[in-house]
This record gives sequence, C-alpha cells and structure tokens, in this order.
Amino acid sequence: MAHTSSLIVSATSFPYGSAAIALYTGRAALSFDDAAVVPRLELGGGSVIAGEDDIIHALARQGGISSDSKQTDRIFSLAHSLGALVSFEDTVAVLNELDDHLAFRTFLIGRDLTPADWMLWGTMKGSAKVLGVLKNRQHPHLLRWFSHLESLPSTQSALSLLLDTKVAKARSGSKTASSFALGLPNAITGQVVTRFPPEPSGYLHIGHAKAAMLNEYFAKMYEGKLIIRFDDTNPTKERTEFEETILEDLRLLDIVGDSVTHTSDYFDQLYELALKMIETGRAYADDTDSSHPMDILCPCNPKQHGKQSQMAHERWHGIPSKCRNSSVQENLDRFAEMKAGSDEGLRWCIRAKISVDDPNKALRDPVIYRTNIATHHRTGNCRDKWKIYPTYDFACPIVDSIEGVTHALRTNEYRDRNPQYSWMLEALHLRPVNIWDYSRLNFIYTLLSKRKLHWFVDRGLVRGWDDPRFPTVRGIRRRGMTVEAIRQFMLSQGPSQAVVSLEWDSIWAMNKKVIDPITPRFWALLKRDLVSVTVNGASPEYSVKAHPKHKKNPTVGSKDVVYASTILVEQQDAVSFDEQEEITLMSWGNAIVRSKSMSPTGQLISVEMDLHLGGDFKKTGKKITWLAAPTKAHPLVDVTLVDFDYLITKKKLEEGDKLDDFVTPVTIPRGRVGGRERPQPGER
Repeated sequence: MAHTSSLIVSATSFPYGSAAIALYTGRAALSFDDAAVVPRLELGGGSVIAGEDDIIHALARQGGISSDSKQTDRIFSLAHSLGALVSFEDTVAVLNELDDHLAFRTFLIGRDLTPADWMLWGTMKGSAKVLGVLKNRQHPHLLRWFSHLESLPSTQSALSLLLDTKVAKARSGSKTASSFALGLPNAITGQVVTRFPPEPSGYLHIGHAKAAMLNEYFAKMYEGKLIIRFDDTNPTKERTEFEETILEDLRLLDIVGDSVTHTSDYFDQLYELALKMIETGRAYADDTDSSHPMDILCPCNPKQHGKQSQMAHERWHGIPSKCRNSSVQENLDRFAEMKAGSDEGLRWCIRAKISVDDPNKALRDPVIYRTNIATHHRTGNCRDKWKIYPTYDFACPIVDSIEGVTHALRTNEYRDRNPQYSWMLEALHLRPVNIWDYSRLNFIYTLLSKRKLHWFVDRGLVRGWDDPRFPTVRGIRRRGMTVEAIRQFMLSQGPSQAVVSLEWDSIWAMNKKVIDPITPRFWALLKRDLVSVTVNGASPEYSVKAHPKHKKNPTVGSKDVVYASTILVEQQDAVSFDEQEEITLMSWGNAIVRSKSMSPTGQLISVEMDLHLGGDFKKTGKKITWLAAPTKAHPLVDVTLVDFDYLITKKKLEEGDKLDDFVTPVTIPRGRVGGRERPQPGER
C-alpha cells in the first residue's frame, strides 16, 4: 500500500507505538528529524497531527482498525501511567495486572489488533525497566502478546529503520560519534559482546554510568550483546542487596543487559586454571607480607612512595620473592592449605610468575589468588566451599574470554595492566579479547571513592546514597538529571585519553537542553518582602484564563492564570521600577508605573500602575513575573526552593588531605516562595 502521509520522528525519543502502527497500516512513511521532540503526522493538504495518542488514533482510523472507545481510553491511560512509574514494585504490579488480563485473550480488546495494543506495546518497548522485568519470564501471557507484536514484519521494519538511523548518525553524524564508531578494533556487526563488571559493594556513581553507557552504546551500535557481570570476588565487602541496587541503578539509566552473570559462576573453572598455572610453573605460592606498611630502608626519594609492605617494597625495587623458586609440589601443597582456609593457608597467596624487574611494575609477579574465610553472599550456602578467591587481575580476562566478550572497555588507569591481562590469556591458551581504553570521568569538588562516600553516609552528613548532592546515579537522577543528558554527555567526551576534572555546569547545561522543550513552566515569587501592586484598568473581579504550560509545545498541557487588580511582585523587581516607566507583565501585557510608596524604614511596600494593553512588549526592558494577590478562592501554594552546594570545599583532594578539613559547612541553602498552581507528579 502506498504511503499517503509522513510520520516525523526523532531517533532519540522514538515513538515506538505510532511508528509501528504507521507501517502496519501502511498509511505513513517514517521520516527522522532530531528536532522532532514530539512526533507529528503530516497529512496531505498541509494538516498536521502532533502527539502520539492522536497519531495512533488517526492512523488506526485511516487503516480501518476499529476500537472500543471506553476500553481503548482505559488502556491508553494505563500506558501513560506505566511509562511514568518510578517504583519497581509499582511497575511489576501493573505488569501482573496485564498478564492476568491476557491469560485468555490474544489481544487487549476483542479478537484483532486495536490502537490500544500499539499504544501499550510502544510504551513497554520504550521502557528499559519494563523490558528488564519481561526478561525474567514471570509474565508469560504478556510476553507472548508483546513478542507477537514485535515479530510482525511491519514492526521489524520500523525497528530496523531506527537502528539504521542510529548507526548512520553514530558513524557520520558527528566527530565524537564517528571516532567512537572507529574506536573498536576488529568489530564485526552482530558479533560484538561487551560487559559491564561492577563490584557489588556499593551504589553506582557517575563514573560507573560512563562505563555502563559506553558498553551499552557499542553493543547496540554493532547489534551485539551486553553482559552485566558482578565481579563478586571479595566476600568481605559484597552483599546481595548491592546487586539489587546496582540493577535498579542501571534501570534508572535505561540500561538492561542481555544477561546477568557473576564471576562466582566460574569459581570452579578459575580454580582449575590456577592449578594449571602452578603445575606449569607459571605461578607460585608466597607468604611475603603484603598487609603491613612499614619504614624499609631504601635509596628512593621519600616523595616516590610512602611506607610499603615487604611485598610492595620488593615489587617496587625488582627484588625476587624468597618463594619464587619453590617446587611445583610445594606450591600445590600451599594452595591446598589456602583452599582449606587453615591457619597455615591464611599466610599464603598465589602470584603469577611473570617478571621480577619488568619496567612495567604491573607485570612484577602480581597476586592472583588470596585466602578469605568470610562467607560469600552467593556461594556461602554450599558449606562455605570457597575460602580462596581470585583477584580481579586474574578473574577478569579469564571470564571475559569464557563468556565470549569480544571487547573489554577499560579506563586508561588500567593501561599498565593491559599487558598483564593479555599475559593471563596467553599463559592459559584462552581466546584473546580486544581491549579499548577510555579516560576516567572526574568532576571538580566531587568524590567518587566508595570509601569516602561511605564516610559521608556513616556520619549523617547526607540523607543517604540517593542524596541529590551525591554523584551516585540515584543522587543525580533525583536532582533532575535525565538519562538522555547523561548519555549525550558521555558520548560527547569521545575516546579522549586525557584525564581531566570536569565542571558540573557542562552536564547540567546539556540536561537543560534536553528538558527545555518538554518541561512545563510555572510562576513563583520569593515570599520575603513581597510588594503589592495596584493595577488600574484591570477588572476588580478575579478572572481565570487557561495558558499553555509551555508556549512552544502545547502538548505539555495548560495551566490556569489568575488575573486581578491587585497583584504581587518581588521586592527586587519593584525597586528597579522608575516612575512613568513602561514594563511588561508576563502573559498579560504592558503597564505604566505611576507611583511607589515607601515605609518609614525605607522599604518599598506598594506600587501603582496603569494597565496599557496597547503597548509593545518588544520595546520594554523589563518582563515581570507576578501573581494575583491571594484570596480564599485563589490561594497561593507554598514552595520550598533548594539550592545544593558541593559537599567539599576543594576542587580535588590530594593524597594527604584529611576529609574532615574540607567538608562544606552548609550545603542546602533554602528559599520560600509562593506559587499559583501545584505541579503535577512528574513535573519539575
């Protein structure tokens, strides 16, 4: 069927439902435009329909798809609420309801597809949180319905067009994206596998967000897979609840992996491979102290390093361990003691036998296994089978190779350890993995160390890990940061290798660009020292008129503006008025200031002005926000404005700095304002 209309959409905020029904009915072709924050259907004759709800209804009518209006409205409302839900539990509750509804139905309403099916499917497809829940396969009826709509040839065509557009934009749309596209060595479309390997010992912060988003970015660009792997090799710090919160943090970033794994899934294989390294003479047991820094006489400049443990001292100066040439059997016996968690075993560790004095100190016989008798949060139920745990340097390359990872993305602070990564794989004859470096993310006046963030939480200096002053994913999302702004900011950094401390202003400016086209506008005045203004020429009766919440985007909705002959303005604005000056009252018109009255203390208390609606607002220098004086019928709403400061007073803490000395005394200045209308949930 020939297309008679064009559906203008953005690949960034893709309207899955309207795009899918457009191709299903054959009534509209897709056209991509980055500026199309709100989709629009351009019909013949120059008429335009904006907004996904109206577009889906229009395309359904054109395509001869019937619907029950009451039931359809209910499903549309449900779809809107599902897309706005923040709580994971609330999302699951809605999906449970839908699963029950579809238990004995093929489609949502009747025996055929209706606009309701496309609207709900589009909402679900666009929600990483919903997709993550569906992957758990706890909603078989809903999943069957969802998969059917996605499998339709027309839906697949829409998804392919979206993917082609994103890839084309990424590879040629900008210098940043282009350099990303060229950054992965040996990347083959359809075969790329990346992984995000957080340690389940805390909450994700902005630095983790960069790693997670880059891994997801490349997986999607090359139509590959993303593995979320918990690096759970330190039972002392790790807990199950941290795994759950990390997955929730990723959902807040709209990131859902194709699979979730654990390094502990491979403990048996890692143990066998460690044995193999010992048996082939590539690893040995060592009891050189590595835990107690002390003053050891050495020729180094004191500024080169502080106190060192005996092992650190030997590695730094290229001194071989006294145990380096122990026999294979001695090493195996000591490894067995370690595995048993005996007092003797606790003394030992296993080190890779790479080099004693390589210029790259990361290659100087690194530790690959340690003893730890703490109960592991996943394997502890097996009568504490494991009392030995691989280090990240040993486990990471091996599990990457086993799981089929093709590209390991690592910050360039690991660059010296990249040869070590490759050595492990070569020594064990495992499949090699490509390594791609990128710079670590740092911000001024910001701490990303888990230990230091814990310090603030433990002392009650913040409200928790979701405090808006914290650089955690939860903190910045609660403060108003959007996923799209975070993603754009991360990609804008490009594959730069420079380690710099960035200003927060840059990412918040990007966030403003994202939310500005869709954010409702409300008026508020600082309550302190408000000035009463008499507007001559205005009706003495209060009147209410509907105005758009966003003048450039009517789909945001409308708000009521109250007009009266007595209004309030802020002291700072009123003081700036000159008598006989013409000013503009926002959303009303011009007025001429006639007189100002002062209190005995010299404070401005009232102003009188004449309404001059025939005046030209383009010629006035002052555009004034105002509110009608409150009455019982038209009260003002109290609002608290919160301005968050940095938690520390120094741009970057140095090694010897004491955290207590740099804590900002007051980080939440507050202001009281009055507003006419209370924002609805979700409006900021």
